[in-house]
Amino acid sequence: MSACRPSAVFDPATYARGVPYELFRELRERAPVCRVPETAVGPWPAGPGYWAVFRHADVKHVLRTPGLFSSHLGATQIRDPDTADDLDFVRAMMLNQDPPAHARLRRIVAAAFTPRAVRDLAAVIEERARALVDAVAGRGAADFVEVAADLPVWTLAHVMGVPEEDRRLLFDWSNRVIGYQDADHRASSTADPAALSPIGRAALAHRPAAPPERGGKPMDPRSREALADMFAYAHALADGPRPGSVMARMRQAGLTREEFENMFFLFAVAGNETLRNGIPGGLLTLLDHPESCEALRRRPDLTDAAVEEVLRYWPPVMDFRRTATQDTELGGQLIRRGEKVVVYHASANRDERVFADPDRFDITRSPNDHVSFGFGPHFCLGAHLARLQLRAMLRAALDRLPGLERAGEPVRLTSNFQNGLKHLPVRWRTSR
Repeated sequence: MSACRPSAVFDPATYARGVPYELFRELRERAPVCRVPETAVGPWPAGPGYWAVFRHADVKHVLRTPGLFSSHLGATQIRDPDTADDLDFVRAMMLNQDPPAHARLRRIVAAAFTPRAVRDLAAVIEERARALVDAVAGRGAADFVEVAADLPVWTLAHVMGVPEEDRRLLFDWSNRVIGYQDADHRASSTADPAALSPIGRAALAHRPAAPPERGGKPMDPRSREALADMFAYAHALADGPRPGSVMARMRQAGLTREEFENMFFLFAVAGNETLRNGIPGGLLTLLDHPESCEALRRRPDLTDAAVEEVLRYWPPVMDFRRTATQDTELGGQLIRRGEKVVVYHASANRDERVFADPDRFDITRSPNDHVSFGFGPHFCLGAHLARLQLRAMLRAALDRLPGLERAGEPVRLTSNFQNGLKHLPVRWRTSR
């Protein structure tokens, strides 16, 4: 059996220091598919371990072969859900379905993310991005994580029909779910109850204690019980006075209760958090490569290619899990039925077999076959919308903040799933 450094690959603290690209490079050469134990992390108990997949071709093979590597059997997070009931609930999520059930749910939601639907949003997203940057331009300095956080929250609230006063709830829900391994995020509660809509205030009454526990142990943050306030809000929103909203249409499309709640989860959390991490990460990447940053200032026509390279170089999601449906061989290893298989997008995006000089940031790179949006039947439905927001925010920052540069060290999110920043201090010249 191949050996690797499991404490570094799995341990969330590793990623608080930075994505271990050197280790990934070594593993692609020496142990491209290897066994990784799930060590205990804080209050979270140890798990059974998993097979980690590091090469681009193997990652694509896993993602495009749901008959062998299922999203449904054990869901798509490394940690197993706490209970059988928790697993049954999350299996209703589109992300955790295999064909043909996955295709049915995908068709229902696809109308919200067609290229035409996204183009219709382009002008308002670009206007919003400029307004967010202009609001801080006179200060000369800011935490760009805070500046950028509003755009994906605002965009999804717009798509979902969430009232403006309730947007902060989306921010808190994302923190609690995605940032549960980080002490600063797992108990996030920044929404002011007095400022919320009536349905927002009513939802807070359903929120469990922070951090939520079950039987004296930390509760799975993705469980129905841990997110009772979010799901109470989802139902109230769909039953509210906005019959044409996406969530109201979802309810009318014949989704089961569990499917509807998990669809709200996907919109409110998955579609939000990835951009909240990807946008600041993209700016940090540009600032750390000043020659590329200056070239992009001079050549706006390079923006689309630059966005793709940002996504390759700073993938917001670092890994996803599947479960083997039968005994199979991958990368010279025998994987048994029922074992976890975790693909590392962050490693695949630096695979020397696919990308020339993969550790070089090159905003003219073409082709750029990154897997940051996944591959196969689960390719991200929101990819068009994500690219648009990333483009809009980076262009607004570069165009409207002269001399933009780092003003201190960034602070990374402690997570082995999301490639995130908690703080990115920046500064620029002002006319004063």
